[in-house]
Amino acid sequence: MAGGNDERRILSRRRRGTDRGSTLPVPQRTPLAVTPPTPRTRTAIAVSPHLDDAVFSAGGVLALLARTGWQVQVITCFTATVAAPCPFALSTQLDKGLPADVDYMALRRAEDRAAQRHLGALLPTHLPLPEAPHRGYDSAPRLFQPPHREDTAETDLRLLLGPHLAEADIVLAPQGIGDHVDHVLTARAVAAAAGHARIGWWRDLPYAARTSMPDAGPRDGIAEGTSEVTVDIGTVLAEKSAAVRCYTTQLGFQFGGSERAAAGLSAMARSEAARAGAPYTHGESLRAGPAARQLLKNYAQEATG
Repeated sequence: MAGGNDERRILSRRRRGTDRGSTLPVPQRTPLAVTPPTPRTRTAIAVSPHLDDAVFSAGGVLALLARTGWQVQVITCFTATVAAPCPFALSTQLDKGLPADVDYMALRRAEDRAAQRHLGALLPTHLPLPEAPHRGYDSAPRLFQPPHREDTAETDLRLLLGPHLAEADIVLAPQGIGDHVDHVLTARAVAAAAGHARIGWWRDLPYAARTSMPDAGPRDGIAEGTSEVTVDIGTVLAEKSAAVRCYTTQLGFQFGGSERAAAGLSAMARSEAARAGAPYTHGESLRAGPAARQLLKNYAQEATG
């Protein structure tokens, strides 16, 4: 009976609102915080024939992209070490003062990794294809002749580059000025793997500076439907110069030394800006498809704004 009376008293208090359990506050619903979507990081891939070309020709653009928050990566096509090089291939190492037993390409791959750090780029990708002297181009003149029919490098590059380029917002690649066979094959492979709209074709340096035609353009119609865009690189000359100096095995041959390399590339950038009639002093020019051109214009505004 006592237990029954207790239950009746509890029920009575609950009806009158005097039971402690009835005084607990009713939780208020708090609106869920809506987190705005994070903008997707844009990606730029530069496809370099050799371990220096992208930095020499478009290092300023790459540094600017990295500075504005892009993910930037350089993929170099011809970087393989060859155990028993032919005499001409070996001569390209010996004439730089390196003994025959040194892994020349390993040195150059290390130089490239150091250079990319100065640009703010991701760790580079080095594809396992041999340079032209290891593919039957056995003299300096042959390096600048049309590709051999039996050379499978273009087909190999298409297969290797496809997965890397599939998701890139913009792809940078050489126009092929100077007609070096590795540059020509790289340009063809990129055109096939990426499509023209999102490619920016750089002017191959130092070849573009050496040609008797300062307005020399891309070879084999690779840049159909493109127009030229010149980017102000004045604010990143220091980064580009530091990256260029990393290629110590190449600077004597290409420019006559480290200091001359920095000065020479700065002079080329001034020449490019003047050639384009740009309102700034240092530029890098590219032939760009519609999507690439718009992205380059937008990020240039971000970098200078």
